[in-house]
Amino acid sequence: MDKNEPDWNLYRSFLQVMREGSLSGAARTLGATQPTVGRHIDALEAALAVKLFTRTLDGLTPTEAGHRLQESAEAMSLLSKSMMRTVSAEAAEEGGTVRITAGEVIGVEVLPPILVRLRDAHPAICIELALSNRNEDMLHGAADVAVRMIRPEQTALVAKRLGAVQLGLFAHRDYLKRYGTPRKLDDLVNHALIGFDRDPTFVRLAKSWGLDVAREDFAFRSDSEHAQLAALRTGIGIGVCQAGIARRHAELVPVLADSLKFSLDMWLAMHRDRRNERRVKIVFDHLAKELGTYARGPG
Repeated sequence: MDKNEPDWNLYRSFLQVMREGSLSGAARTLGATQPTVGRHIDALEAALAVKLFTRTLDGLTPTEAGHRLQESAEAMSLLSKSMMRTVSAEAAEEGGTVRITAGEVIGVEVLPPILVRLRDAHPAICIELALSNRNEDMLHGAADVAVRMIRPEQTALVAKRLGAVQLGLFAHRDYLKRYGTPRKLDDLVNHALIGFDRDPTFVRLAKSWGLDVAREDFAFRSDSEHAQLAALRTGIGIGVCQAGIARRHAELVPVLADSLKFSLDMWLAMHRDRRNERRVKIVFDHLAKELGTYARGPG
């Protein structure tokens, strides 16, 4: 908008003066003060370089220019109300597209059955799923709802903790038959470990869990969480897996379960600006309930 273009509030005050016939009547309708409405009229006349009212002892009398402007102002008012109805309807609309972002394992292994139930309950909502752990996706508007395994710290996001997801070391039963089962932590040096390639995030997590490992300690390396899980399920070695996922695969056996117990908090986030959009809230609430149940585990 041109910096010299009059603000809509000036037109709004003008229109109410035309309708009510006085500054005081317009002020009551607008919930403003009479001096404020008067200043709006003065500012509008100055901006348009035209007299809209003739001041008399009896009040304000519209000029010919004032009458001509009223028609345009009425059209502007109708357009403004139409725009508000459109935006309000969109915010209240249950249908439409909601974009979810989640890490690979959550997105591929956990979310699909949850999204089936969401679609059954709300078939008018179209779901887009982006596999990413970057919070920038939310900040830049590239996603509506995010599932994260670390608390989002950005103030623009609304985050809800869903629970603590239990993790552990697991191996395929065939691997353990071939190479034996570790009985203590030191035994891991004699086994093929599954871990990261270039991303140091896992090492930081491992150290917080009491595992002193480096990139060179892994026999299978990948920065793809899903590739690591696939390697674990095919028997390449011993790796970290969410307990909820391991329970679905009878061939995965816990390793050092008594001495190694760790967890990651699961968080659900959305941008503050999307809180009042009905379809986004529906998806957020559905994921919060279902992922909360997943995080808590059986029992």
